[in-house]
Amino acid sequence: MLKLLAVLAAVVLSGSLAYAGTKNNNNGDTALKSSDVIYFTAPAESFNEALPIGNGRLGGMIYGDIREDVIALNQDSVYHGPKTDRNNALALKSLPEIRRLIDEGRLKEANDLCSKALCGTPDSQTHYEPLGVLRILFEGGEQPVADYRRQLDISDAVARVSFTSGGVRYQREYFCSYPDGVMAVRLTADKPGSLSFRARLKRENPSGEPAFQSANDTSGVENGNTLTVASRCGEEGSVELFAGVMVMCGGGTVTAGEGEIAVQNADSATLILAAETTFYEKDPKKAALSALKKAALLGHSRLLARHTRDYKALYDRVRLTLPEDGSPAASLPTPERLERFREDPRDNKLAELLFNFGRYLLIAGSRPGSLPANLQGIWNVDWLPAWGSRYTININLEMNYWPAEVCALSECHLPLIDHIGRMRENGRYTAMKMYGVKGFAAHHNTDIWGDTAPQDIWPSSTYWAMGAAWLSLHIWEHYAFTLDKGFLRDNFDTMLEAAEFLLNYEIEDDGYLVISPSLSPENEYFLGDEKGAICKGASMDSQITRELFLDCIKAADALGKENEITRRIRAAVDKLPPIKTGQYGQIMEWKEEYRETDPGHRHISHLFALRPGTQLTVAGTPRLAEAAAVTLERRLANGGGHTGWSRAWIINMRARLHQGDEALDNVKALLTNSVLPNMFDNHPPFQIDGNFGAAAGIAEMLLQSHAGKIELLPALPGEWQSGSVSGLRARGGFTVSIDWEKGSLKKAVIVSDTDCETEVDGFGRVAFKKGRPVTLEPR
Repeated sequence: MLKLLAVLAAVVLSGSLAYAGTKNNNNGDTALKSSDVIYFTAPAESFNEALPIGNGRLGGMIYGDIREDVIALNQDSVYHGPKTDRNNALALKSLPEIRRLIDEGRLKEANDLCSKALCGTPDSQTHYEPLGVLRILFEGGEQPVADYRRQLDISDAVARVSFTSGGVRYQREYFCSYPDGVMAVRLTADKPGSLSFRARLKRENPSGEPAFQSANDTSGVENGNTLTVASRCGEEGSVELFAGVMVMCGGGTVTAGEGEIAVQNADSATLILAAETTFYEKDPKKAALSALKKAALLGHSRLLARHTRDYKALYDRVRLTLPEDGSPAASLPTPERLERFREDPRDNKLAELLFNFGRYLLIAGSRPGSLPANLQGIWNVDWLPAWGSRYTININLEMNYWPAEVCALSECHLPLIDHIGRMRENGRYTAMKMYGVKGFAAHHNTDIWGDTAPQDIWPSSTYWAMGAAWLSLHIWEHYAFTLDKGFLRDNFDTMLEAAEFLLNYEIEDDGYLVISPSLSPENEYFLGDEKGAICKGASMDSQITRELFLDCIKAADALGKENEITRRIRAAVDKLPPIKTGQYGQIMEWKEEYRETDPGHRHISHLFALRPGTQLTVAGTPRLAEAAAVTLERRLANGGGHTGWSRAWIINMRARLHQGDEALDNVKALLTNSVLPNMFDNHPPFQIDGNFGAAAGIAEMLLQSHAGKIELLPALPGEWQSGSVSGLRARGGFTVSIDWEKGSLKKAVIVSDTDCETEVDGFGRVAFKKGRPVTLEPR
């Protein structure tokens, strides 16, 4: 009988495999820090327990089953449907009537007209979908399994599975290489000839559900050792894909069958996957097969070394160390650790893990040359995922990139900037066709094609036209941290076009320039007995407008550029309405003080000026900072923060208000209520923005630079009495490392990218020489 790699356990309980003799130990992996590893002692029973790997374009979810290992596959450009002009031809001629109805308070009529004239036609953009599944089916009997461990090592971006069966120790290793553009799976056993399996590559999800329009799919085996699948993802003009898996083994034999490759009695095996699409390549098959050939020539060891070197060059830039708190849960498997935390929220290393995992996901899900990370990063197993798993741009896509600059992952920010450029031509067309003005406009969603037309027919979100303006703020943000004038020069016109749309679309009302029609994303209000979302002059719109206008002015000054648009911006910025407070001492969400339909709403759009904006600060606008704190308290008292990303936003806002203890309370609340067993953020369902927002929020607790100075430990919670962080970045081109003891700063070391002078809170003006560390210690 052939030797087996994996076997079914002897006992079946409640439909799940039971692993006889399995222990909750580290099996020699005790050197791994509890803040650098996510691990399980059983295979994944669902996506929410699988482990993510990725290289920006390629993604995989590792299930690690003993008998049938499943790797759910994604490629970031696999979207269903072609590019389509969805801009509504009724919009322009209906706009004056919509504005008149809003002015007269006739909300139902205004909304009814918007639903006809300001929706997309058709109403939905393309959606993201899986690439497919790689299944590895192992031959075997029914011997017990011991010491099973499935883990993701965040420090080197490698997932691993190990277990013992029949006296043989089996190990599997999975990683996605950015330098070589492939995924690799390595299978080994400590007894020669113990590996026998069949590999299959199919356009299906882990549940076996085939792709939409699966008649487009073809699969087979090429060259006797390469599984292939090809497909067109929808009707004519849709993305076409090609994926291949090359199977190689040490010892044993490789045999091609009908849609599968069989390996018999091998000592080891390596499976390498590459996938390309017509979005990136004219000939995706040629490109994918070429990548496989090059990777095969390198071999597993060099592939792994190149992957590890590339990844660690990014990940190791920042290191966070929080105080040990004696939590007995730190060594437990991650699901049990999370359960223990819900009972006893003492585990500082779990907060470290949350921070590190956010950085890991950004490196794995967004690299130069890829698309930006979508609502699920790059990891999705549904053919029709929630919200299309595309790009929601009324908070979610932007939040994905909040940690990029401060966590020294500036390169990972570039896919977003590239996609903003991809949207720009579409946005000009939308601005002119729907609103009759020049400029760059986008609504609350976009997709692979950079679609800028409205998405859905949802009164509280569809008709919001501020997407391009908010996204364009990321251009200045990237420059503010890097001081790359070439980058700013290349992208300055994008900022100006987004501002030009606002200049042309605004109307004058009570002496101020406001957006109409407008709304506060996804929230509604009462006007008498009538419920509404449509309005004019929502607070968020004015705050975004001011932020973009100010950034355009700073960019123009940095580049020494002046033109008609910049002159119009300078004249208009003082005509924008100020931030107002209401009867409860809160920041007002709308121009009028309407009664809210949901005082605990997940969106807190009227605090945009606090975070991610820079207009509202503790030192610069203390009265408004107090009003922002009141606003947060009212939201939370009414059930706010109930989604993962909303809770992450609150962490950031508490940090910006210098409320360290409250920020940590919300870190704990997120870990308690909004984290899945594999540490993915839970909206629900899984939505990756909360992971990124949480990482950014923890960084904001330790370092801020948005208020014109460097602030060290601005929101340090009392529970973090001692610790250190190294490698964080501050605006102005600074790298900052901080040590603290007894709840106070011990030492900071700051390195500047330029010769300059800047204010460091608590130390006054400090002079820097390029590349020379400056050490600051309290007297």
